[in-house]
Amino acid sequence: MTECLLKLCSNIPLAVVSGSDFQKVSSQIGTLATEKFSYIFSENGLVVHSYGQKIKSTNIIEHVGEEILQRFINFCLQYMSNLWLPRKRGNFIEFRNGLINVCPVGRSCSQEERDEFAKYDAKHKIREDFVMKMRSEFHSSPLEFAIGGQISIDVFPKGWDKRYCLQFLKDYDTIHFFGDKTKEGGNDYEIFNDPRTIGHTVTSPENTEAQLKALFPEYC
Repeated sequence: MTECLLKLCSNIPLAVVSGSDFQKVSSQIGTLATEKFSYIFSENGLVVHSYGQKIKSTNIIEHVGEEILQRFINFCLQYMSNLWLPRKRGNFIEFRNGLINVCPVGRSCSQEERDEFAKYDAKHKIREDFVMKMRSEFHSSPLEFAIGGQISIDVFPKGWDKRYCLQFLKDYDTIHFFGDKTKEGGNDYEIFNDPRTIGHTVTSPENTEAQLKALFPEYC
């Protein structure tokens, strides 16, 4: 997958948008890729790197305020304390520049435990129910909630979903977006359905690579 992306970025502009922080994105796609990509939009685009250099950063505290954030964090900790899961580890709430990442199983879980939770969550709708509670409790707040990745929930100010990154791409006539959480409630849904993008649903890194090769055969 990384080899395919490196070949592509030698010929066409590539960008990554993720709810994860820059360090996590870099570990997933490789340091070399982050230095060659036109943009890395971490934390939904609230932190922007171009060819490995940070060019912009926005902080959620300045927009939402300490009182709402503390009330939300306290609510999540209490809710998760009453959940019984196959495993619980550590780092249940991760505070980032542009969003809060809430993880019922804990982000310090192993890959095996991550996969186990993903299967359990698919059956028991742990995150889906949690998001419904968040929306009910904080319906009048400036916060939005979206299921992201295998194990967590992204929380950010309304309007700060992945579409936030599109403001940096106004000079591009055609933007292809590839994401796996493209159904309503997923953190790819809004940008996938935005009229400024051509959306592609993917199911795995292998499937993503196959779609890229089909779309850009001369560059892969």
